[in-house]
Amino acid sequence: MRVARIIKTKEPLELQDIDIPNPAGAQVLVKVESAGVCHSDLHLWEGGYAGPQGVLMKVEDRGVKFPLTPGHEVAGTIAEMGPDVKGFSKGERVLVYPWIGEGSCPACRAGEENLCDAPKSLGVYQDGGYGEYALVPNHKYLVKLDDFDPSAAASLACSGLTAYTAVKKVAVKDGETLVIIGAGGLGLMAVQIGKAITKARIVIVDIDEKKLAEAKRLGADVIVNSGTGDPVQGVKDLTKGLGAEAVIDFVNNGKTAPNSFNMLRKRGKLVMVGLFGGSMEINLPLIPLRAFTITGAYTGKYSDLVDLVEIAKQGKLQSTVSRKFKLEDANKALEELKAGKIIGRAVINP
Repeated sequence: MRVARIIKTKEPLELQDIDIPNPAGAQVLVKVESAGVCHSDLHLWEGGYAGPQGVLMKVEDRGVKFPLTPGHEVAGTIAEMGPDVKGFSKGERVLVYPWIGEGSCPACRAGEENLCDAPKSLGVYQDGGYGEYALVPNHKYLVKLDDFDPSAAASLACSGLTAYTAVKKVAVKDGETLVIIGAGGLGLMAVQIGKAITKARIVIVDIDEKKLAEAKRLGADVIVNSGTGDPVQGVKDLTKGLGAEAVIDFVNNGKTAPNSFNMLRKRGKLVMVGLFGGSMEINLPLIPLRAFTITGAYTGKYSDLVDLVEIAKQGKLQSTVSRKFKLEDANKALEELKAGKIIGRAVINP
């Protein structure tokens, strides 16, 4: 089978022919129909994340080993199954839950394998979906898609799940203001999820007018261009000077994080999601004086992905896929994502 592999960071992915895995036990071999192209793939390719003062936080230091077939957003059909697989059949269309844990740490025991102490995530710590087939360690990580479009489904496994988890965490009430920072694939998905599961006023902030226009089309109530004005003041003006009840920062860098913090009203919640790097200085007395809640969100639980797929099947979420690439164009897909040329999401269709 053909795969596109990261052999060495910062070097082009290499197209290779390797043997098709033979599933054993509860393993499932999925014929990949669509693999999402995610910023996390970009971080793997670049070798890490920008830390304080621009110091690179290397992915190898987190246990990632190369060569690696990336791709953690995988949708396809079951090609072969191990003898212990139950509840599935060959030819069924499935979405893969990629955030696999080692199974025994406190997070895994609580059903939060995405926060495992020793993760084994597909496409990060083991080979993923940038290929014609992907081997899934256990059928319990599969979600049935039925007739749902695999290209639309693929990004639900990461960007959709991450956005869903973040929106659930802020728990905004009817009529409250939810500010979304970043109108990329995650932000656009969060706009739709926010409209689907809350009755909050959705405000989205970005510097790109095309992305903001797309966010408006998908349901955002207010758009704020942070490239042409002060986004903090813009949010304060919308909220009679009080600030927003909730902010989700899908960029989360040294510039957006202080703005997100300063947009909050008393008792406000800030959920930090993006991995764009940097650091921020916080006025510490403000946290207790204003009773802020600051937390992070990293993907989500398997049960949340099941719920999200059901929401999508009900037609409440529009696909944000705007570009489709062939496997041999995997490098081009990552380059265009890095250059900010992709509005919404891109997928690879092997």
